[in-house]
Amino acid sequence: MRRRLLITSFICILIIPFTFAQTSAPASAPPDLDTFVGQVMNAFHVPGIGLAIVKDGKVVVAKGYGVRKLGEATPVDGQTRFGIASNTKVFTATALGLLVEEGKLRWDAPVVQYLPWFQLWDPYVTRELTIRDLLVHRSGLGLGAGDLLWWPASTYDRKEIARRLKFIRPATSFRAAYAYDNVLYLIAGEVIETISGQSWEDFVAGRILKKVGMTGSNVRHSDATAAGNVAVPHAEIDGTVRPIKPFDSDNTNPAGGINSSAGDMAKWVNVLLAEGALPDGSRLFSVSTWRNVSTLVTPMPMAARPTLPELAPLLRNFNGYALGLGVCDYRGRKMLTHTGGLPGYVSMVSMIPDLKLGVVVLTNQESGAAFSAISYHVLDYYMNATPATDWLAAYSKLVAMQQGGIAQAEKQAASSRNASSKPSLPLAQYAGTYNDAWYGEVDIASENGKLVMKFSHTPALVGDLEHWQYDTFVVRWRDRELRADAYVTFSIDPNGKIEQAKMRAVSPATDFSFDFQDLLLKPVVKGRGTTH
Repeated sequence: MRRRLLITSFICILIIPFTFAQTSAPASAPPDLDTFVGQVMNAFHVPGIGLAIVKDGKVVVAKGYGVRKLGEATPVDGQTRFGIASNTKVFTATALGLLVEEGKLRWDAPVVQYLPWFQLWDPYVTRELTIRDLLVHRSGLGLGAGDLLWWPASTYDRKEIARRLKFIRPATSFRAAYAYDNVLYLIAGEVIETISGQSWEDFVAGRILKKVGMTGSNVRHSDATAAGNVAVPHAEIDGTVRPIKPFDSDNTNPAGGINSSAGDMAKWVNVLLAEGALPDGSRLFSVSTWRNVSTLVTPMPMAARPTLPELAPLLRNFNGYALGLGVCDYRGRKMLTHTGGLPGYVSMVSMIPDLKLGVVVLTNQESGAAFSAISYHVLDYYMNATPATDWLAAYSKLVAMQQGGIAQAEKQAASSRNASSKPSLPLAQYAGTYNDAWYGEVDIASENGKLVMKFSHTPALVGDLEHWQYDTFVVRWRDRELRADAYVTFSIDPNGKIEQAKMRAVSPATDFSFDFQDLLLKPVVKGRGTTH
C-alpha cells in the first residue's frame, strides 16, 4: 500500500555479493537482539514493534517490544496486531493460486474472461491483461496511479474505483516497465469474488488465515479501529511523533487490509518457506502455486552503487517482482521480501528460502529505517555474515542524508519563488467546479476572500489555497496528518479564462499514493458539462 518511508526496502538494490561463512546456522536468537531492537526504537522514535524469526520450520522469536500507544504503559506482545499493509498482497496472490488449483482460473488468461466489464485506457491492454499481470506491476500504469480514488478514504466503492480505471492514461507501454500500483490488486479481489462467490475478505479469512492458524488476525482496514490487543498507529507530525488516526476504509483490503501479529505472521512465513505445507502434513497450496507466486516476473531497475559505503552489503546481482513478493539476492542467496506502509504502520517481511529463514518486523511508526536495520541485523546473524555491518549506524546515516536532501529541495523551491508576483486574475475567478476524467469533481470556493479546495469524493481533502507565485497556489490541507500539501497551477487561455489546472506535491517526502500529478482539472461549464 502507501508508504511514507525514507527508503523502499523491498526494492532490492545493486550488484556485488558479500561473503558469509558456510557453517551451520545457530538455532537460537541473536544474543544481542533485545538490546539492538531497543537501540533502533530509540534512534528512530518507534513506540512499538512486533518481531518474528523463524528457522527450519521452528518459531525462534515471536514477541513484542515497547508500547501500543505513547503515553500509556500497555506493552506490545507477540499477539499485538499491526496493519501489515502491502504484505497483504501475497495473500491475494495465494488466493488466486487456490482458484487456479481448482481449475476455475488460469494465471495467463485475460482478466476480461472473468470480468467482461473491466477496462483500461488502451483497448489492447484491456484485451491482453492477464490474471498474472494484475499482480506484477507491469500494466503501464504509473507509480501509484489511481490511488486518489481510495486514499484518503473516498466515497467510491470498489466497483466504481474499478470502473474509473479506464480514464487513467498509461505512463509506459504495456509490460515495458515496473511501476508499483495498488488498484490492480483491487481488481484481483473482484476476480476472487466473482469466481468464488465469496468476498475477498471471506475467502482469505476462511481459506487462508483459518487454515494457517492465524486466529488473531483479521482482513479489514477498519478492524484497526477495534478494541483489543491492537497497536495504535503513530507518525511524526510537525517534528513530533504522536498517535494518528488509522486508515479505516475497506475499499482496498485486497491490496493491504490484513492486520496481524508477530505470532501469526511467524505461522504464515513458515507455510511460505515450506512451499505451502501445513504443520499437520496437509497442504494449504501446491508446490506449483508456490513456484508461480515466488518466481520473478517483472525486472526492476538496478540502482547505482550506494552513496554510503555502509550500505555495500545491499549490492545485488538481480532484482525483480514476483506475485506479491519482491525477489532479489542478499549476500549471495535468493531473498523474497516485501514491505508495507499505512498511516502509522510500516512493516517488512524477509525470507531466505535456502536457509528456511524468515524475519518479520511490524512497527507502529513510519520508520522504514527501523524495520530495515532490525531485519538485516537478524539475517546477518543467521547467515554468519562477515564482515559485520552496523545496520543501526548505516541507516542512521542514510536517514540523515535523505532528510538533508528533502530539506535542500524544499529550500531551493522557496528560494526560486517570485514572492512579489501576482495572480493573473482576481481570486474569485479561480473559484468554480473542476473535473478530472478519472477522479471526478473538485470544487474551489471563494470563502471570506480566500480560496478553499474541496475534493468532492474525499472528505479529508479540504484545504486553503495560498498564493505561491504567478498562477500557482499551494493547497494546505486542514488535516495536517495528511502531510501532502500540493501546488495547484492554473493555465489561462488567450481570452483570460482558466483552461485547466494541474497539481503536484510540494515536498519530495509526500507519499506516492497522493498521485496529484496525474490529475488534469478542467473547469465545468454550467449547462454543458466539462470542457474536455
